Amino acid sequence: MMNETTNILIVGVGGQGTILTSRIIGHVTRAGGLDVKISEIHGMSQRGGSVVTQVRFGEKVHSPIIMPGTANIILAFEKLEALRYLPWLKKGGVVIMNDQRVDPMPVIVGSASYPREIIQKIEESGASLLCVDALAKAREAGNAKSFNVVLLGLLSRYLVFAEELWLEAIEKSVAERFLEVNLAAFRLGRR
Repeated sequence: MMNETTNILIVGVGGQGTILTSRIIGHVTRAGGLDVKISEIHGMSQRGGSVVTQVRFGEKVHSPIIMPGTANIILAFEKLEALRYLPWLKKGGVVIMNDQRVDPMPVIVGSASYPREIIQKIEESGASLLCVDALAKAREAGNAKSFNVVLLGLLSRYLVFAEELWLEAIEKSVAERFLEVNLAAFRLGRR
């Protein structure tokens, strides 16, 4: 059993699969015998706005809320969201980030500009950064929409749960017609 609670902050924009990803992690942690709490925060997610899912697991978890400076891992589906939520990462934490840019509405309408040098800023923060083109890996697996499961495969390398638990959780969470492509996406990410 784990003595400490593990905090994973999943950040992205609406439609990227953050909620499905958190549910798969929830299945895995419960199957692994741990207590898990999940909190979802939607900010205009239907219009491409920020979506944040907080997953906390351990022997006993009392609250689903991750406080700033306490996340062990940030799983970011988009670069700006990784930068925006960097203050939630604890010192020495890990950022697993999709190397994708999704312009928010203020950038689209010209009232703001997309930040430059996001990767450099994250590295300068002291975080351990793993940046990957998950979209390309998802296309390799057969469907660009499965990039969230590619990132989940990467995340699985940082957690103690057996691969079989991850595969079972994906089978329980994904529609049958999308199962094979998602299993392939997970395996590509895990490699």
